[in-house]
Amino acid sequence: MLEALICPHTHQRLEYDAEAGELISRSANLAFPIRAGIPILLISEARSLD
Repeated sequence: MLEALICPHTHQRLEYDAEAGELISRSANLAFPIRAGIPILLISEARSLD
């Protein structure tokens, strides 16, 4: 399923960070949260990796 998820900003693949419970977009430098098993792929909900 992870292969089907892409960054809504860059349209690149996302990496799963199990420890943080996030999907990481290296190209956009953003981390998208996963809540109750559901990825929240809204840019407004993402945190910056800086």
